[in-house]
Amino acid sequence: MATLNKVEQAKASFCGLDLAPRLGELSAAGWESLDEATLTIHLKWLGIFFRPVTPGRFMLRLRLPNGVLNADQLDVLAEAIDRCGSHGSADITTRQNIQLRGLLLEDMPPLMAALERVGLTSRQSGHDNPRNVTGNPLAGIDPEEFIDTRPLVDRIQAAVLGPEGPRNLPRKFNVAVGGAPDSFLLHNDLAFLPAFNDGTLGFTVMVGGFFSAQRNELAIPLGLWLPADQLPAFTLAVLRHYERQGDRSNRNKTRLMYLIDAVGLDTYRAEVVESYGAVAGAAAALALVPHDGTHLVCRAPRDICGVHAQKQPGLHWVGLHVPMGRLHADSMTDLARLARTYGSGGLRLSESQNALIADVPSDRLEALLAEPLLRHFRVDPGPLAAEAVSCTGNRYCSFALIPTKSTAQAVVEELERRLEVPHGVRTHWTGCPNACGQPYMGAIGLMGAKARKDGAMVEAVKVFLGGSMAADPRLAELHDKGIPLSELPEALEQILVERFGARPRALPA
Repeated sequence: MATLNKVEQAKASFCGLDLAPRLGELSAAGWESLDEATLTIHLKWLGIFFRPVTPGRFMLRLRLPNGVLNADQLDVLAEAIDRCGSHGSADITTRQNIQLRGLLLEDMPPLMAALERVGLTSRQSGHDNPRNVTGNPLAGIDPEEFIDTRPLVDRIQAAVLGPEGPRNLPRKFNVAVGGAPDSFLLHNDLAFLPAFNDGTLGFTVMVGGFFSAQRNELAIPLGLWLPADQLPAFTLAVLRHYERQGDRSNRNKTRLMYLIDAVGLDTYRAEVVESYGAVAGAAAALALVPHDGTHLVCRAPRDICGVHAQKQPGLHWVGLHVPMGRLHADSMTDLARLARTYGSGGLRLSESQNALIADVPSDRLEALLAEPLLRHFRVDPGPLAAEAVSCTGNRYCSFALIPTKSTAQAVVEELERRLEVPHGVRTHWTGCPNACGQPYMGAIGLMGAKARKDGAMVEAVKVFLGGSMAADPRLAELHDKGIPLSELPEALEQILVERFGARPRALPA
């Protein structure tokens, strides 16, 4: 039997979920009294993250399946952030989720109770757990959707977090459900993409996608097709198999694709089918349909910003650009008010870190568009700003080598001032090789690095080009291994002109 690594040894002795009833006791004792494993590993099973760069201030990551929340829920989150004063902020993540920052450990017990009252949870949102399940951010209101992913995603989460769900995976695990022509989800460990089989709409299964400091892969076809009602049990079967068979010796080689490589795709598929039989019954396993992996996703994800007609007559969604996904208490409160006043109270979050207000009648659009918040959260952002995605950077993360959000915002604004860009160009910014900002998915990807300038080491980025989430998906490839931040606007300007058809603006004299 392989030797367990240090993290696995800590996990084997205790499950972080068992800390839930003791959270009040732990917070009363103070964070400095906690041992290293509790502080840096086990608390993450409750969604609570110790941040070494802000000692004493914690991050709480929620679970927002399919990126859906409502105004009342957002008000609760805004109140939690407001209590943190200048330390408080929130981020929309690349998994349609929200992270709250600046919290004290003693904030957690009352906040957990408040979350439960409004139907939210942070359970198993971090470390070696199945992360937030994503889906079409326009689900249920999208005139182009093949299927509403919301109930499917909700049922998957219920299965995953239920009593039969995993408590100790070898590494994190991402699950997603596509429901529209632009549901690109191949960066997930397990992705269900809409597909027909003999004229019946269901889902083809894709497995093994992930990004890391060591390796980056798009998901590949497993060779199976499922009807919609089988997705929750099949997800549980895949997770159970991974929990049993995944490597626990070398954390750098424990994501799902390494397991598939080790046993071979055919063997892996057979073992997962057997696991599914144990979950759903042998008859259900025998009914699984072979499939070649063809699906209905044929283009890159839409920019959700702007005013768009919903499939419900007379209603619209209004997509708002949230610069770098960063929220504060006042903007969260205002956003909740707008959703309640002008729409049905419903809000959605996208993987591009933007937000939308749903169900706005035609006769309320003009008043909504005149609201002061929309001067900051614009419905008509520039072609670079609209889908500029960023990890949190070194302000909160000890791994990040650069301040990603502030740098990205400043560079994008400068480039849009200098250039006329004929179409949207998706940029992904990440602070380190762990690739939380998904640089390989961007037409332009930027990764924090160090470079030598004038004899000294300075903050810099590696630049990746050519990532695509369209019908022929591909990962961005390294273009430059070290551009100092001070030289970045000029370097990106040249790339945008040469590769993306941008033209210099005529600037005022």
